[in-house]
Amino acid sequence: MLAYTYVGPERFELLEKPRPTLCDERDAIVRVTLGSICTSDLHIKHGSVPRAVPGITVGHEMVGIVEEVGSAVRSVRPGQRVAVNVETFCGECFFCRHGYVNNCTAPDGGWALGCRIDGGQAEYVRVPHAEQGLTPIPDTVSDEAALLVGDVLATGYWATRISGITPDDTILILGAGPTGLCTMLCARLHRPRRLIVCEPDPVRAAFLRTHWPDVLLTTPDACHDFTLAHSEHGGADVVIEVAGSPTSFRSAWECARPNATVTVVALYDTPQVLPLPEMYGKNLTFKTGGVDGCDCAEILGLIAGGQLDTTPLITHHYPLDRIDEAYRLFESHADGVIKVAVTPPTNAKA
Repeated sequence: MLAYTYVGPERFELLEKPRPTLCDERDAIVRVTLGSICTSDLHIKHGSVPRAVPGITVGHEMVGIVEEVGSAVRSVRPGQRVAVNVETFCGECFFCRHGYVNNCTAPDGGWALGCRIDGGQAEYVRVPHAEQGLTPIPDTVSDEAALLVGDVLATGYWATRISGITPDDTILILGAGPTGLCTMLCARLHRPRRLIVCEPDPVRAAFLRTHWPDVLLTTPDACHDFTLAHSEHGGADVVIEVAGSPTSFRSAWECARPNATVTVVALYDTPQVLPLPEMYGKNLTFKTGGVDGCDCAEILGLIAGGQLDTTPLITHHYPLDRIDEAYRLFESHADGVIKVAVTPPTNAKA
């Protein structure tokens, strides 16, 4: 089968690999019907994810059809359409029992797919802990509608949940890339008083304005003054930092009001500085870390009920055999790209 592979720093290659097989009674084999490219894949390519293992198949955003299950798997069956969670987790350790599945202590727990074990930019993928890592897709939900459930939409859902948003809040989201837009959509579910998005790219800003005209929009240069002008207490009540730019972390805490919550979703290529003397007296609460992707069934329910729709984010489609082109497009932000859907190879057999 074809599999897009992390060969080494700055090198991804489309290679022929054996089709995966069951390695454990809790595994499932999924035929990938639709995948996508994530900014985290680019971080692997550029060496910003030290735990990534050279030789693995990349990709952790995918949906597909169950082909085979281990003897201990009861929640899904062959022939069933499923969304694949970015995280594999045992469901039994201390962290899993408390909902912190990103910190699962199983050897293949947490973010493993497409990082430490073979992922889904391939024709087939083996999913460990399939009872937790696969969520059946309702018949009324298309593959495209479910594609982002297991990663960027789960990230946005998690970020807004831990931020404690209330209807009285002014929310500032830094970044209107795919994860920022998913976070914005999830923040809307909480019906805050005001929702501000900061985005420097005029094309992405225009995309947001076209699809969600009720969201207030600003740029990094104007963000601080704009946020203060549109908030009641000297800054945003909740800031969610999704941009990961050289200046966005500082902007996040500067735009927050005293005693606000700052939730950091972004991955950074360089260390960030927390200048405590400058921050003295703001009494901010910072929340950081990887997504705890344990809400996929709930998210799919919201999609089925018409309360969440990420299909506008899928702006381009490429078959797996042209995935190099898809990566070049996605990384360059060309042609108004937001998300690329990766379909099976041109000559794939169903």
